[in-house]
Amino acid sequence: MPDWFEQGDQYAEMLRSGIRLSGEEQEFFIAGRIRHLREQLPPSFQPRRILDFGCGTGLTARRLSETFPQAEIVAADTAENTLAWAKTKFDSPRISFLPVQTMSLAGSFDLCYTNGVFHHIHPVDRASTLRRIHSALAPGAYFALFENNPWNPGTRMVMSRIPFDRDAIPIAPSSAPRLVRQAGFRPCGATRFLFYFPRPLAALRFLEPWLSRIPLGAQYCVLAIKPQMD
Repeated sequence: MPDWFEQGDQYAEMLRSGIRLSGEEQEFFIAGRIRHLREQLPPSFQPRRILDFGCGTGLTARRLSETFPQAEIVAADTAENTLAWAKTKFDSPRISFLPVQTMSLAGSFDLCYTNGVFHHIHPVDRASTLRRIHSALAPGAYFALFENNPWNPGTRMVMSRIPFDRDAIPIAPSSAPRLVRQAGFRPCGATRFLFYFPRPLAALRFLEPWLSRIPLGAQYCVLAIKPQMD
């Protein structure tokens, strides 16, 4: 079986082809997730260092740098070819890319963002990966886990169209907070859901903030904090 994550621009095109079913491009979802994250974080919170865990092609790292202009962004991934491709596109004085294996050498972080990563990690390895992230964060740091919602039929349909998502094992929204707690994090409130309406129903998107606790959005977010003292 090919390693889809090592194919750089081909990986990006496979993703675009799959999510096109929604009528939107990848940037729409990246912007929506980061806007949601900024709204859920305390207004006074200004991270100095942000970890983009499972950064893929680097588009999110760029958006994080725009949303948090005072922060250094460190983007990590296991796919070396895609990481090299992202580096040629987005490497800058404030954005750096590195293999996940060397993440422990990169210092501590005030915020970790990860999207669509854990459904590709075998269930038996998820706890150790979450603990690795926990170790990389400073006390009081936030962890934002975004995942695809398997309870949404549209999400399942999109995943079936993307070669690297077909064999993924989604995480139920009811299970994600428990995994996060077991790694030592404390969830900040209820799980929130995003992206209810595809582009043909975009006129209804103003309703989404009021729907965010109804577990039918295409994705969900668990925002958690690393306690000051474990």
